[in-house]
Amino acid sequence: MWSYLARRLVQALFTLLIITVLCFILTRLSADPLAQYATNPNMSAADRAALRERLGLNRPLPVQYLRWLGLAVQGELGKSFFSKQPVSLMIAQRLPMTLILMVTAEIITLAVALILGIISAVKQYSFLDNLITTFSFVGYSMPIFFIALGLILIFAVKFKQMGWPYMPTGADIWDPKDLGQLVRHMVLPVSALVIITTANYSRFIRSSILEVLGMDYVRTARAKGLTERAVLYKHALRNAALPFVTIIGLDIPYLLGGALVTESVFAWPGMGRLFWEYAQRGDFPVVLGVLLIVSTAVVLFTIITDMVYTLVDPRIRLG
Repeated sequence: MWSYLARRLVQALFTLLIITVLCFILTRLSADPLAQYATNPNMSAADRAALRERLGLNRPLPVQYLRWLGLAVQGELGKSFFSKQPVSLMIAQRLPMTLILMVTAEIITLAVALILGIISAVKQYSFLDNLITTFSFVGYSMPIFFIALGLILIFAVKFKQMGWPYMPTGADIWDPKDLGQLVRHMVLPVSALVIITTANYSRFIRSSILEVLGMDYVRTARAKGLTERAVLYKHALRNAALPFVTIIGLDIPYLLGGALVTESVFAWPGMGRLFWEYAQRGDFPVVLGVLLIVSTAVVLFTIITDMVYTLVDPRIRLG
């Protein structure tokens, strides 16, 4: 296993190198951070040229990339062109808020999706199965911004108009250090994320369990006189969990990047909103910093997922 891990880590380094090259080129070509100064009458062409030189934007792209990569390897992600703050500090300020939101949503999603998926598979074609299936299709087909705005309209606007206890929105000024305010402001964005993700997860769990329940070893377990509960939890669920582990392992890294649309709609001070705000300005040090963290997490969690396979299914051997 250790030789496999060493090979995967070497492959991960090459993968990250390719990812950083592509992200750097696409980010640099997508926007000009000095474009907003083009129509500024107080800034001459000479001033813009001097600013471009000071920021290193006049150098060839390969030189800019190597300079950025050298600093990134040392843990230095540069400074924002607009806020003048170190990118690492900006990410460190936003990352905890993103993790609070995304981890909470992921835990609730896993619990709800597992329950709904098992019920839907065990009660196949029943009223509950049809109800859960309808919820899954509706939830998965609706865009996240529609769900988010709908939750705001119902539980914030309408409830407030009727004099009922209502949920706060992103327009409210609040202190994230206040636990009570934090929890209240989390309700709607977490609900939006849970609705759309649970719809996907529950359908996947249902399909995996139904596929396993039709296999020979499950029929053999039933023939031995095992109860349906024992067959489900000791045989079917464990084997059906393997593809589910893959989805979770690939989704976890994106928790670090936040939910761009959800954080923007609810004005949540997280990584997704940070990425969107500075991507519009062409502030590529911030954009590259976020992309680097998410890309590194994706590559590492892919390796970790392969390791978890051996725990879930002893038949798998890494080599």
